[in-house]
Order: sequence, then C-alpha cells, then structure tokens
Amino acid sequence: MFIALIAIFVLYAGRLVQIQAVQAKGLARDAAAGRIRTVIIPATRGEITDRNGVPLATSVDAVNVTTDQTLVGNPVLTAKAIAGVLHTDYRQYVASLTGKHRFAYVVKEITPEQWTAIDNLNLLGIYHEASTKRVYPNGTLAAPVIGFVGADNTGLAGVELQWQSILAGSAGQSIYEASAAGGPIPTATDKTQKAIPGATIRLTIDRDIQYVAEQALATAVKNAKADSGVVVVINPHTGALLALANVPTFDPSNIGNTDAATMYNRALGYVYEPGSTGKVITHSALIDSGLATPLTHITVPPQLTIANHVFHDDIPHGTWKLTLTGVMARSSNMGTIIASKKLPPATFLDYLTKFGVGEPTGLQFPGESDGLLRPLSAWSSSTFPTMVFGQAYSVNAVQMAEVYATIANNGVRVPPKLIAGIVNPDGSTTIPTTGPSVRVVSAKTATEIRGMLEAVVSQYGTAPMAAIDGYRVAGKTGTANRVDPKCGCYRGYTASFIGMAPADDPQFVVAVTLQNPRNGHFGGMLAGPVFKKVMAYALQQAGVAPSTGHRPPWSVTW
Repeated sequence: MFIALIAIFVLYAGRLVQIQAVQAKGLARDAAAGRIRTVIIPATRGEITDRNGVPLATSVDAVNVTTDQTLVGNPVLTAKAIAGVLHTDYRQYVASLTGKHRFAYVVKEITPEQWTAIDNLNLLGIYHEASTKRVYPNGTLAAPVIGFVGADNTGLAGVELQWQSILAGSAGQSIYEASAAGGPIPTATDKTQKAIPGATIRLTIDRDIQYVAEQALATAVKNAKADSGVVVVINPHTGALLALANVPTFDPSNIGNTDAATMYNRALGYVYEPGSTGKVITHSALIDSGLATPLTHITVPPQLTIANHVFHDDIPHGTWKLTLTGVMARSSNMGTIIASKKLPPATFLDYLTKFGVGEPTGLQFPGESDGLLRPLSAWSSSTFPTMVFGQAYSVNAVQMAEVYATIANNGVRVPPKLIAGIVNPDGSTTIPTTGPSVRVVSAKTATEIRGMLEAVVSQYGTAPMAAIDGYRVAGKTGTANRVDPKCGCYRGYTASFIGMAPADDPQFVVAVTLQNPRNGHFGGMLAGPVFKKVMAYALQQAGVAPSTGHRPPWSVTW
C-alpha cells in the first residue's frame, strides 16, 4: 500500500514538473491566446451632400450587439430580454445565442440608447461593438442618384456604389486580453489602430431644385397616367447636373420590399427614341453646313412617300408653306425630311456623334446606357428620313439635355458633371477631372437655333404652355413613338419638352420626359408645364434678371 502511494506521488510529481518546467510557456501562451480579442473599429462612412453641403446621405453612431455563446446560460431567456428592449420577436435571436462560438453577432445597428438599456440588464455573454448606420435625411429625394448600402454598409447602387472605395474609409482594430467576464484586461500587449473615415462626396445636385423637379414630375406622371418620368436640370456652361429627378422613386432606408425597377437612375439608364426634340440636331447640321437658314422656304405636302414608306405629321393638314423656323415651330416631320434632302447622311451622322448621341457621357454612373446609333452601313432606305425627325436612334435623358446645353452654350458641348468635389478627411478638396469641351456648331448657328426654338414656345408653335412671364424661353416638344421592350415593337408614346432660359443668355437647360402616358400624349401639353415650373424656380433661386429683348422677328410661313 505504501509503495503504491509512493508511485502515485511520483507520477503526480512528474506531471507537475512537466507542466511547470517543460510545458509552462506553451500553456501560458495558449491561455493568453484564448483571452486575446480583436475588435474591428469601423470607419465612419463619408457623407454624400448636395452642392451646398446639405447632407443627402450620412452616418450616425450605432451599436452591434455581440455574444460569447459559451457564457450564455439560457439562450431563450437572454433572447427574450433583448427582444423586450428592441420590441421585436425574440425567436430571431435564439440561434445566434446558442452554441460554442466565442464570438457571434446578435443584432446590428441598434441605437446607443437601446444598447444602454440592454447593457443595464447585465446579461452574461452579451457584449457590444461600435458601429454606424447609414441614414438618408431627405427620405426618397434623389434616391436613384444617391443609391443605397447593404447590411454591411457597402454601397450597392448609385453614388454609394460608384464611389464605394472613397466613401468607405479604412477600418481600424483593437487587440486586447479579455477577462473571464469578457471585459478588457489592461496589459502592455493592448494595440489599437485607429480607423480612417471616408471622404465626403459633394454632388452638383441642388437639393431644392431637385425637390421642385420631383414634385412637379410626380404630379405630371400621375395626371398623365404615365409609366415613369425624368427631369434633368443642367448648367450649360459648366455641365453641372443640378437635378436628376426620377418617378417612381424609392426609400433608400427601406429597400426590402422595393421593386428593383424603381431603384435605377432612369435619367442615365433608360434609353428612348427622342422624336422631335432630336430635330434640333438636324436643323443645326443644316444651318452649320450652310445648307439652310432660319428663313429657308419649305413646301410641306399632306404626306410624303420615300422608298415605299409613307411619312406624315402628327396632325393631318393640307399643303403648308413654312420657313425652316416654321418647320421647327410646328414640329413638321415632313418639313424636316424635305429640308434635309441636301444633307449627306455621313455628315448628319457626324453631327449626331459630335452632339453626343451614342457616346458615353463620361459620368461612368452604374447602369448607364450609351443609347444606340447604328453605323452608316446598317442604314436602310428609310433610316435617314426617319432619323432626321428623331426616330431610329436612342438616347438617355442626360444625353438629350446635353444636346440642348450645347446650343445654350453657343455651340460648345461641355461634358456633364455630377461630382462637384471630394472632401478628404484632412479637409482638403479634390475636384474630379472631366473630358474636354468640344465645339459642335458655330456660335452663329447656335444663336440662330435658339431663335428658332423661341418660335416653338410662341403662339405659332407647339408649346406656348412652356412660356414663362418676363423671360425669353427657347425649347422643343417631342412626341415620339415608343419602343415597348415587352414586344420589341412601337406601342405608346414618349412625351417630352426640353428648353432653356433666358433664350438670349441661357443659364439653365431643363429636360422633361414622360414614358407611355395614357391620358394624352403630346409633349407640349404634358411635359411643357413641368418645364415651366422647374425652370421658373431655378431662375428665381439664381436671381436671374428678366429678359429685356425680344425673339428674332422670323416668320414661320412664307
């Protein structure tokens, strides 16, 4: 018996020596490693603001609730306690509280006040980490432009996606030893690397102009029973996009039940045949090439047949004797075709390209489409006469606004711009570069085209409802046959109006487009009033003085 006791003693003594002398360092290292915690310190996501610094997307402090499942005594009771504070269903937390994981998320992005209430419950195994939550102070305003983020605060659409790397910043981390209760033990091994906040993206969008545009557009879409609508407001001299209104829109804070079709920016992603608003390109090419003047005489018959294709105007009429200004004012398809007979198709294609049709805008916005402009080799006998009045090619709304901005800017096309600047964490500002400006037509041609477009808004034209008291307005209506993507055929209409003011010194271009209206379809009637409301507000906000001169006294008939 005594010998047996001695043997046991020797065995334990040997084990003790092994632990203390041989394995001590390794066991201590393993124990310490078990206590080491690494906590990610999230970077504050940069803001998205309008041109005046008004926040359109910002981040607020939030808390993520975490757990050490091995310390949770009763997952169900713990879940019920957390749910009682958050006023939610406790069952959604039970799984994350059950198991052997030393770290798991229970719920993310609760308010600091909610965490304080949970913390006061002194629940075993329940911890927290600092976080942020993305909020959109203006609700649905400019949502398709701003975009939205996912559950991990990563941009998934719009500016949030396009500028993800700039907005996100760089996360930091804190490494420390934790006590049995989970709290930090101050030691020399504690290390903290600070997070670097993201930069702020300052847009060219003006919140107030955007709001007025969205409200006016929503009313028009509803009254016209249209599928959708877009308003683009642009400064023709700088290319700054002051508004990109989309209807329908969505709430970027609540995208769970949102139809994906409402989440994209139609101003850049939806393409359509412009119809009569495209006649500005044709008439500019004619005048700039020296083939016509605003007073060129054109005889317009009741209908026109070319290569077995019959063309006619939107309204039946007898023989018209119109000037080129009159062709523009009355939006005559046949008058435009007749005036273009001397225009070489290759020359017309060149002007289309220089105006930006079928070309990238340079914005590189997610989901942007370049439109469609077929090469000359793909044109049939009816392509050219169809294209001169704005069909058989497609554009997005920003591209079409650019065309009119070029005329407003005396023939020079300035690339559109959506980003006014990037405000870095150190306070410095970076201005993104844009492509070069391009001379498209002469200043003389642009001035004459503006005069012709003023006739459209006169009593002799198709859009007197777009006139603004005290200001000279130049613009063009469009009532185009619409390609229905469901059948790949023409069905329904695209109604539009694009204009500028003051016509003698344009400060703004406003482009309004309604897709598939069912209560009326003429651009002047449906889109003209939206233009008037948005343009009048923009002029007033900018303090633009009323016009003092009068439109050129060019006759519309001869």
